[in-house]
Amino acid sequence: MGASGGGPGTDPEGGPGPAPDSCGAAPDNGRGTARPWPVLGAVSAGGALGALTRYAALLAWPAPAGAVPWVVLGINVLGSALIGVLMVLVAEGGRGAHPLVRPFLGVGVLGGFTSFSTYAMDMSGLLGRGAPFAALLYGGGTLLGALAAVWAAAAVTRRLSGDRSPAVRGRRTRGRTA
Repeated sequence: MGASGGGPGTDPEGGPGPAPDSCGAAPDNGRGTARPWPVLGAVSAGGALGALTRYAALLAWPAPAGAVPWVVLGINVLGSALIGVLMVLVAEGGRGAHPLVRPFLGVGVLGGFTSFSTYAMDMSGLLGRGAPFAALLYGGGTLLGALAAVWAAAAVTRRLSGDRSPAVRGRRTRGRTA
């Protein structure tokens, strides 16, 4: 990480201070007080963008009444895949990124884009309309799709980025003889 800030021993604005935590926040500014405002601002701005994007997609492709909400399922699977890419690019392998990238994109944009509450309400609506098979298909499809998407996207991103971190090398060589 360079002079633009974000490396060990810097705060989110690039000055001297403690290393950021896993969300990019500097938990202490050296005076015993937390400095959450940059992180809260990044998460808020990103969340607004993500939620607006999801809302626009739902307006563009509304689900017919009583139907499986395929757009929400697609949004949650796509968002999970993007989270897998982001975590590899930002959090693994010692890659340098500004400490507000992860809270803005991961927690904010992708957290606002994906929606567990919409998923839960849609499941409840399908069950309430007497469509247990559709609810099971939607619920299971979202869960399995999201897990598979985050795993596959992370694996592909690691491979494409040439990640040679010890954890990845260990998985690739396990079971092979030297």
